[in-house]
Amino acid sequence: MNDTSIELDGPGVTIEDVRQVAREKAKVSLTPDAVSRMTTAREVVERLAEGDPRYGISTGFGALANVSIAADRRQALQTALVRSHAAGMGDPVEEEVVRAMIFLRARTLAIGASGARPLVAQRMLDLINHQIHPLVPEHGSLGASGDLAPLAHGAMALMGEGDVLHLGQRRPAADALAAAGLEPIRLAEKEGLSVTNGTDAILGMLCLAIHDAQQLLSQADMTTAMTVEGLLATDAPFADDLQQLRPQPGQAVSAANLRAMLTDSPIVASHATGDSRVQDAYSIRCTPAVNGAARDTLDHVRRVAENELAAAIDNPMVLSDGRVESCGNFHGAPLGFAADFLAIALAEVGAISERRMDRLLDKTRSHGLPPFLAEEVGVDSGLMIGHYTAAAMASENKRLAVPASTDSLPTSGMQEDHVSMAWGAVRKLRRVVDNVRRILAVEWVIAARAIELRAPLDPAAPTGQLVALLRTEVPGRGPDRFLSPELQAAETLLRSDAPETQLESIGLRLR
Repeated sequence: MNDTSIELDGPGVTIEDVRQVAREKAKVSLTPDAVSRMTTAREVVERLAEGDPRYGISTGFGALANVSIAADRRQALQTALVRSHAAGMGDPVEEEVVRAMIFLRARTLAIGASGARPLVAQRMLDLINHQIHPLVPEHGSLGASGDLAPLAHGAMALMGEGDVLHLGQRRPAADALAAAGLEPIRLAEKEGLSVTNGTDAILGMLCLAIHDAQQLLSQADMTTAMTVEGLLATDAPFADDLQQLRPQPGQAVSAANLRAMLTDSPIVASHATGDSRVQDAYSIRCTPAVNGAARDTLDHVRRVAENELAAAIDNPMVLSDGRVESCGNFHGAPLGFAADFLAIALAEVGAISERRMDRLLDKTRSHGLPPFLAEEVGVDSGLMIGHYTAAAMASENKRLAVPASTDSLPTSGMQEDHVSMAWGAVRKLRRVVDNVRRILAVEWVIAARAIELRAPLDPAAPTGQLVALLRTEVPGRGPDRFLSPELQAAETLLRSDAPETQLESIGLRLR
């Protein structure tokens, strides 16, 4: 069990906080300041409930915003809202997504601009802390009024309705709450909106993708360095003075990583003179430009996510001067654009990796390596089909990189006449992230074998460390064998921080 504890004040939540809650099951508690802000906002809502009709407090929703609701039916209104909006379909989304979504919804409530009681945010945190995870179907969000259907499925559990996974076991929400010593809550005025009207699932998935992408971009530089050695390529294009001629920040970082990885490489030094080749292919020379551009894209996406982590996302908003105003803060466009942009960038990181490994396997371009790095050429196919797998995923990434956020379908009787489709953007981004990790895993396996085939020449110390790490899970060269488990083992290593830890053991920390 993770002993990490996060104090939720509303402002100040970080991407790392989201990761800790979503993946490491960190516990979360509300600060007294958050409770105080929510209490103050709730008093505003309760005062306004006695006056003229106010959207979300004493009226219907969406296209029914002009329908006034009698005082004795307003609690039923909030319950009906959650039940009707819990209309998703498909397989449940991942546990980490549900945890991130609930945590981030509690974050918005804690800011004190939603008008929900502190009890509502506390019960959301109770779900997280007791590992009660509502079953949230994949399909239903348009990223319009945020993630209405996913958040509604999450809110059902607050009321003791629907099904959840409790400590990994599916059971009715009411039973899970009882087992944890928790009471279902009855939503009061405005609270049905407050628990469903936000971009929290989209934001949670984007935060996790940002964390993963940062790791992948360092790992892409690692596998590139190994391929440079495997192909007897040169590190000359990565020189700092050449990079300074094009002051793109990410490109400078990627080139610096490659220089560090290839420092004092006997393989690179072996052909420093007398090599008939004038220059390497683009997939080698231009890697800092591609991986670096992806880094710059990631920096932009991170800023968007951090801005959203500081935002109050709801409608209407309860303001400190006592006003309750409708707004469009729930629209997912900022996150949808960012997710699409990152998917495009990462798809290219996978695409250039696929081109590098293709060169390693082609005897006409690999500078002396056997075809497909096979042990007994003709009898053995070597790593040929591993490349096919990488090529299939690189091709799929091209389709996944087509923007979702340029699409829109009007809903709610034309009240919601422009929607962001940000949910679709971030869902496909998650698939691109997984595909790129697998593509890099294939390149790692191929490049490691190529380096070993360059013996008696030795690789640089950092690349040698990565070969050694891979060999703890994946055997070296030899006759053909069942390849899929070996590629999956390499992927598992990349999913961890093992490569980074291995390099840190020799004092190298990539950016």
